Amino acid sequence: MARTKRWSYSTGQRGRNRVRAFEHASGLLFLEFNDKGHRTRISLGHRDRERASQEADDAAARLGKAEDPKPEEITLGELFDIYLVEVTPRKGDRQRRYEQAASEMFMRYFGRTCKTSALNIRDWERFISDRNHGRVGPASGRKCSVGNRTIQMDLSFLRCVLTWATRAGDGHGGILLDRDPLRGLKLPREKNPRRITLLAEEYQRLLQVGSEVDWRFRVALVLANETGHRIGAVRRLRWSDIDFENVLITWRAESEKSGYAHSTPMSQAAWVILEEARQLQPGIGDAPVLPAVRDPSQPALPYYMRDLWLKAERAAGLERKKGRGWHSLRRKFATELMNEPLKVLCKLGGWRDAETVLNCYQQPEEHTMRAALERRARAVSGT
Repeated sequence: MARTKRWSYSTGQRGRNRVRAFEHASGLLFLEFNDKGHRTRISLGHRDRERASQEADDAAARLGKAEDPKPEEITLGELFDIYLVEVTPRKGDRQRRYEQAASEMFMRYFGRTCKTSALNIRDWERFISDRNHGRVGPASGRKCSVGNRTIQMDLSFLRCVLTWATRAGDGHGGILLDRDPLRGLKLPREKNPRRITLLAEEYQRLLQVGSEVDWRFRVALVLANETGHRIGAVRRLRWSDIDFENVLITWRAESEKSGYAHSTPMSQAAWVILEEARQLQPGIGDAPVLPAVRDPSQPALPYYMRDLWLKAERAAGLERKKGRGWHSLRRKFATELMNEPLKVLCKLGGWRDAETVLNCYQQPEEHTMRAALERRARAVSGT
């Protein structure tokens, strides 16, 4: 008896995305194809041959797309180029300059054509060692050995770029980077970080010579001491930020390292020194409180303020101590307000993170610790 030939239809490339639609003995139509090395057969649940042919074509197209080669992995140079165009311009001037210099350093060190996904712990540790010993650095600066704080900042930026790439689209329905190859690796930390707190006696000696050095130094010294803010935020203050009527200072986001916009009340000493500054250098609106010497429309330059600090130390007869600079006033502020609620302190000094205050700024002094022990003794004895 002759065997009845049943209907079938094949499409796609053999060995790649071949799909066959055929008629079963029951009269139902099936699809047959190879799925990851396994022969697969599924029932279409109908008897329409034209529809079955179309479904076979669709299945072959899906299998062909799945078999298409993966897009070429993004290189480190390509990733930094995209990041510097799309993300960096939204940052402040100082951060933009840093990210451009750091990006150039990483591309030069690892190579522009390095596959980003190929970075690993050996690259991480090699960079730490070479950066620490001055074998690599920004092209614009002299190569020299740096501490773990600087290396920590560099690697944190690299991590930031990699994390962003795992969320940024590639324009083809995918993402720039499937995974962060450096995720979970530990950042180097200073074993004994130098965190100098300016002493009250040292502050008074600097205050006494402040007017001799430069009126800008005296005003900045008092404001930094009374507000606890970074010198970068203090020198960028404009008269429009000062509200004498409501006794408030507004700290703009673009002036703060953390981008934290907030307002704080003025102490009496801050109010008085600002009145003095207004008499010495009258200004309104967006005129800077601490104008630059050559261009009064701009705030005093950071290097100028640093030189004023060094000049004041010499005039006050203070022995040069590494780490004692404008930032030591910020630690002084945090330490003197140690007994105040942490949330209040963070608001006054412009800290976003309370943990940073506890770990990096508040320095318990000997007399504070002794007083704590005395209170404990009285509590235990009941006196």
